[in-house]
Parts: sequence; C-alpha cells; structure tokens
Amino acid sequence: MDALDSDDVRYRGNQNADDSQPITYDSTISLKKQVGLISGVALIAGTMIGSGIFISPTGVLIATGSVGLSMVVWAGCGIIAMLGALTYAELGTLITKSGAEYSYLFEAFGPIPAFLYAWTSVIVTKTSSMAIICLAFAEYVFDPIFDDCGPPEVIKKLLAAAAVVTIAVINCYSVKLASWVQVVFTFIKIAALVIIIVGGFVKLGEGNTQYLAEGFKDSVQSPSVIALAFYDGLWAYDGWNNLNYVTEELVNPYVNLPRAIWIALPLVTVLYLLTNISYLSVMSKEKMISSPAVASTWATRVLGPAAVLVPICVACSTFGAANGTCFTGGRLVYAAAREGHLPEILSYVHVKNYTPLPSLVLTTFIALLMIIPGDIYSLIDLFSFASWLFYGLTFASLVVLRFTKKHDHRPYKVPIIIPILVTLIAIYLVIAPIVQNPKIEFLYAFIFILAGMIFYIPFVHFKLRIRCLDYVTAWLQLVMEVAPSKYEPVV
Repeated sequence: MDALDSDDVRYRGNQNADDSQPITYDSTISLKKQVGLISGVALIAGTMIGSGIFISPTGVLIATGSVGLSMVVWAGCGIIAMLGALTYAELGTLITKSGAEYSYLFEAFGPIPAFLYAWTSVIVTKTSSMAIICLAFAEYVFDPIFDDCGPPEVIKKLLAAAAVVTIAVINCYSVKLASWVQVVFTFIKIAALVIIIVGGFVKLGEGNTQYLAEGFKDSVQSPSVIALAFYDGLWAYDGWNNLNYVTEELVNPYVNLPRAIWIALPLVTVLYLLTNISYLSVMSKEKMISSPAVASTWATRVLGPAAVLVPICVACSTFGAANGTCFTGGRLVYAAAREGHLPEILSYVHVKNYTPLPSLVLTTFIALLMIIPGDIYSLIDLFSFASWLFYGLTFASLVVLRFTKKHDHRPYKVPIIIPILVTLIAIYLVIAPIVQNPKIEFLYAFIFILAGMIFYIPFVHFKLRIRCLDYVTAWLQLVMEVAPSKYEPVV
C-alpha cells in the first residue's frame, strides 16, 4: 500500500493524539472528471429503461381505458420528466456538487431536509431499487431455462446477489469501466426496443391496424383517475435525474448536463411511444392487460423461434439499469458523508482508482440485505410517494434559490414557470394516492422519514462523536486504501 506510506500521511487531532486516530492526508484528493457526454446520456437513458417497458407497460392502459388516451399519457409523462430534468439542469449547473437532491435541498432549505432525504434514500429507496432490479435480472436470465414455474427462489436470489456484487466490483474498480458498461448495455436495450419497433411497423404495414383504430373508445372520464395514470407512467421514466448525482465527475457540466438531458429524455419518450404502438400492432388492449410479459407475448407472435432473445434483452436491460443505480447511489452517500451527515469514512475516495469505494460498499451491503426478504416490492410501493415528496421539494428549491442566490452565475436557466409547474405536479402526485386509497402504511412511511431525526439531533446537530469509530475509520482507511476527499468547484 505505497500510497499510504508517503510523507503526506499524518494523524489527525492535537499533538498528544495517540496512534488510534484515523489517518488523513494534508493533500486531499477528489473525484476525477471521467464521465463524458455519451456516458452521461447512457446514464440517464440506461437507468430509465429498465424491465418495465418490456414486461408490463399496462398500468397506464388500465387506468386510461383506451389506446388513444394511454398514448397521450405516455407522451405527457415524457413531457413532465423533461420539465423536471430541465429544472435539475439549472440546479446542476448552479450547484455543481454531486448528490443531486441532497445537495440542492441542503443549499435551499438547510441540512435537515437534506439529511432526511439521504436517510430515506440510503436505507430504503435507492438500495431496495437496486435489489429489485437485480432480482428481475435473475428472473429473466432463468426464463429460457426453466418452465413456467420459474427457478427456485434460492437460486434466483443467489444470482441476484451475484449481480449486485459484480456491479459493485465494476463501480469500485473504475469510473471509466462502469461508464463503459453503462454505454454498452444502454446500446443493447435500445437495439432491442428498435427491433420491437421495426417488427411492429412491419405488422402495421401488413394491415394490422385494428387495435390502434379503436382510438379513444372507452376512455375514462374522471380527472383524478387520469392523473393516477400519469403516476403509473412516470415510474417508467424514473431515472431522468441520475446524471445530477455525478456532476463532479462530468466533463464540462455547464454544457454536457443540459445537453445530455436534451438528448436522453426525448429519445426515451419516442422509444416508449413507438414500443407501445408496436405492441398494439399484434395485441388488443385486453391482451396487453392480461399478459404477464408483454414483450414476450409480442415476440412469440412476431419473432417465432427467435422469441428467446427477449428475456436475454430484458436481462441486459435490467443489468444496465442496476449498474446506473449503483453508480448514482454511491455518490449520494459520498455527498452526504462529506457534509458530515454520515460517517466520515464514507466520504473517502480510493487513492488510485478515484472511486468512492466506502460509499459503494455500504450501498452494496444494504442492497444484498434487501434481497433476503420474500417480497420487497411492497416496500418500494410504500415509499413511492416519498420520492415525489423530495422531488417536489427539490423543484421548489430552484424557486427559493432564484431569490437567495439571484446574483450567482447560471450557465443554464429555465423559465420560472417550469419549476413552479412541476412543483404543483409533484404535490398532486404525493397527495393523490393517499386520497384515492388511504392506507395506514403511508403514515408508517412518513414516520420512518421523520425517524431520521433520532440520528440527526445527536450525531449531526450536537456532533456527538463515538470514539471507538476512530479505530474503525483508521483500519478501514488502511484496508481500502482511501483518503479524504475535497470538492473542486467548476471554474
């Protein structure tokens, strides 16, 4: 471990400090700018496109009741995601720290909302999402091998765990390797969607237009139900904000952050619309609603023996989405730890690979724990409203920062009506599921978010220090070959 044996190493604290004090560096290191425009586009699009569009894009169709209205909702969700991403583009070029919502909430509203966001994301939303994606990966790897009963649960979980560990190793080893993996798997999933789209248009050219011709027949009339259809559709677009988590590692973020958004969001929106049209070229809306895996049903009818390629494509899609989730989740932990909201060791960076190794290890460990329970999908459903709660606060933070930092340099600026509009949309998406179907679980989730204050008050506000953790920090720093990091603002 040559990097830790140089003259730059010293012990922190006063001159009477004993050898148990953690090692730090006089010359700190920082994350390197290794994410370019193509990698940025792949990080956004590759995380947004998971298994949903291949498996069951039926939630919107069920809620709207018609083919025509479902297409309107899919397009509308893309527009909402685009408006949200443009709001984040201004935030990301104004505050060029990694961490996305955490950093923006910290600047606009102070440490408490930022801490509660990090608490909720690290413990539940980010890590359980990675676990679910890897479970989906395992399921579709085994789909061509096992019959309709599926693989044994233990085998599926073991493969999911192996996928989590593999992705973690890639991200811990090299930012460039993780970016390359993201680009490759994004290309594969886009190619798979293009195959579906081309096959669908061939069928439409053969005259299979009867299902699309139904148009707006049987459309629901209730505005509240239509709004909930938007709620379903927006989950398929989730991931539009992922590039903001790695702003410090983005080459020329003033240019590449908004540019990547302008490329990725319209691309995904068009792919989603054309893929749904392709499905409807061979399936009625009733068949789509009843199908457990829409892409597989489509492939059986269009590709014949080559239909086995679909589960392979879904597996690649989920692996790429999990890689993007791991990449961004580690940066959230890193950003929160650097501000003192998580243990200090989690803000350290590997001295050779320049990756946030400790934070990636933590998120991987929690994701592995999430794989153990029999069903964690209900956990994600339970906290879905929490994501939009923090999205709404983040949108509102731009409005606040327009007043509190009105003289700061803004390389990219959106009309003020955009953050106001998406803030109102987020408020509705938080309230709608509670009003439509009130459950005691929503109260439990809200209590869990507030429970973060149990840790914030002693450890952050009063800066309570547990001395034995200094020994752990020193040991981990030596074992992992990591050092304290610093933030280098864009100039």
